[in-house]
Amino acid sequence: MPQNDAPDTGAARRHRLRWWTELPLIVLVYGAYSAGRLLARGDVSTAVDHGLAILRAEQWLYLNAEHPLNRLFTAHAWLGVPADFWYASLHYLVTPALLIWLFRSRAVHYRVARTWLLVSTFIGLIGFTLLPTCPPRLLAPGHGFVDTMAQYSAYGWWGGDASAPRGMGGMTNQYAAMPSLHVGWALWCGVILWRHGRTRTAKVAAVAYPLLTTVVVMGTANHYFLDAVAGAVVMGVGFLLVRPALRLADTARAWVGERAFVRDRFAPVAARTEGATVAASGGSSPIVGGGCQTSTGERIPRQRKQRDEPSTTPADADDGTPAPAR
Repeated sequence: MPQNDAPDTGAARRHRLRWWTELPLIVLVYGAYSAGRLLARGDVSTAVDHGLAILRAEQWLYLNAEHPLNRLFTAHAWLGVPADFWYASLHYLVTPALLIWLFRSRAVHYRVARTWLLVSTFIGLIGFTLLPTCPPRLLAPGHGFVDTMAQYSAYGWWGGDASAPRGMGGMTNQYAAMPSLHVGWALWCGVILWRHGRTRTAKVAAVAYPLLTTVVVMGTANHYFLDAVAGAVVMGVGFLLVRPALRLADTARAWVGERAFVRDRFAPVAARTEGATVAASGGSSPIVGGGCQTSTGERIPRQRKQRDEPSTTPADADDGTPAPAR
């Protein structure tokens, strides 16, 4: 009997990437980020207290990069306006673009990178929920911060409510500052470019993009420096959880696939067996009564025995003798 030497490609087929299954995951990342920021509103006074606590911690640590950068951006529109555009748009454009690039050109690395981004984003959403934080731009004027997004709102599509489009400020949570996923996502982009980019330009962008994003979020008074640090920490924790998350996903996929295999493999066999049984019984289901000791095809106990009894007519009876009535 010939042997089939073709390799088993079942495992590879199960992990084959399809755009129509990956696209919903990308949408999920964006939707969870936006919806999580909206839902994790928290109490305003609590958010302000958290923001002031972070500011005092930075003063105790002699960290004060936010004030000089904010003054620089508010004094020079040629710096402030591009920074606002950077903050309002790039993390929604660069991150998906790199995901698509990985999917098309570096597919072997895509699954790990996508899982890293997804897990880290959900960790950040937990931070928004547990620690609502007032950004520097929403503190009282006495703390010395100016909201550059409001100052330069005439140059862009945003209004005075963070980076939300005009008239849609109520659809965003302005107290989701800790951690800064702007910085976290930028760090993810930098790592992806550094590891998988093959040109010097990609290497330069890998370093410049997260650094400039950190400067932008502080200069526009949308985040504290410790928010940026927390964003980097979240990405580090998410990276450590990539392998457990992938193992969990593979286990769930194998369980679902095994159930589907059993259903598809044995359902036709059961259907054929039932059909053959019905056909053998003359088109109707067999009636088998254990107590009456009926057999397949019998409706009356001992029906077959009576049918098989030998005839009582003598074999050597005269031809003129009538046969007994049956």
